Amino acid sequence: MPKLTKRFVESLTIEAKDYIIFDTDVVGFGVRILPSGRKSYLVQYRNGGRTKRLALGKHGTLTTDEARKQAIQRLGEVAKGDDPSEVRNMALRAPTISALCDRFLDEHVRLRCKPKTLYGYEGIIRLNIRPRLGMFKIADVQRSDIADLHHALRKTPHQANRALAIMSKMFNTAELWGLRPDGSNPCRLVPKYKETRKERYLSQPELIRLGEVFSHALDTQSESPFVIAAYQLLLLTGCRLSEVQTMKWDYITPTHLVLPDSKTGARRIPLPADAHVILDALPRTHGNPYVIEGKFPDTFITDLQHPWQRLRKAAGLEGVRIHDLRHTYASIAAMNGIDLLTVGKILGHSNYQTTLRYAHLADEGVRTASDKISGMLAGAIASPRQTSHARLRIVR
Repeated sequence: MPKLTKRFVESLTIEAKDYIIFDTDVVGFGVRILPSGRKSYLVQYRNGGRTKRLALGKHGTLTTDEARKQAIQRLGEVAKGDDPSEVRNMALRAPTISALCDRFLDEHVRLRCKPKTLYGYEGIIRLNIRPRLGMFKIADVQRSDIADLHHALRKTPHQANRALAIMSKMFNTAELWGLRPDGSNPCRLVPKYKETRKERYLSQPELIRLGEVFSHALDTQSESPFVIAAYQLLLLTGCRLSEVQTMKWDYITPTHLVLPDSKTGARRIPLPADAHVILDALPRTHGNPYVIEGKFPDTFITDLQHPWQRLRKAAGLEGVRIHDLRHTYASIAAMNGIDLLTVGKILGHSNYQTTLRYAHLADEGVRTASDKISGMLAGAIASPRQTSHARLRIVR
């Protein structure tokens, strides 16, 4: 066998069948000549009692000397106990991000999350993650790829941050499944965008106008009594929309609404007497377990958005969302001195940070409590002279 050189390789003839010529200097380094005229360098070695070959590159794209250096490097890896051919095959067989998305949704989200969460995940993955990263190999995704995707969604910060959170969870799961090394999550250290929360609470005059619209709708029968009751119960309980929509008569007790499941698990929600008045006024259809009855047997109303748009327009509350009724309940509770821990418990917040958005509304209650405490203490420690000066200042 001759030593492989550029001149020698180019002089090799094309035959009806492919054949291999090996180098004399580097045992296992060779060149394959195909009937098509293509000439490719390779390295041949034994691993586990088997003969294996690893393609190095096409002649012309790779020079003979470059191919020889690669062959020496690969044979060195074999000498250390590695199997470069298997490493390459594993890389080629490695699942893509698209395949990871499918497995993540099927084996994690569907089993551990609620249907609404699954629906949200599917939307973000379909619209944002698959189109940009779907064809990437799982092991090849780098932080810069994640940062680029996040940056591309910068005009919608909430959506960008949601995509980042879903990808982070997905790569953590990939590590758990052995598809990426531990601690290699490429989403780590990618900063989230600042989000502006929509804080809208109804004032007392707005609540009065809304109440008048509710009464008119019931008197004229322009809206279903179940629709009006749903909005009233949202205001009186602070429930989430889905919790009121799917409320069943079996969940109602004299003092509480007992939900076997919700966004944050099982909940016991205080049910005030005013809410019972609304419930008692509702007609009931035998056999239908739902409080907010739908048009068809054994169903609940699924569309409360369109009626709300009509009612809020009549009340002059354009832009107010149904969810703002829940915010209104929380804001009134905070402004009337109910501590935030209790507010969070009533609303079913799993994270106290969520409740802290109402902290500034609790200032009046805190100030009143502070004045009461200081008044009690001042009565004990203030001198008669200070007390008379304080009274004089108040009179002026």
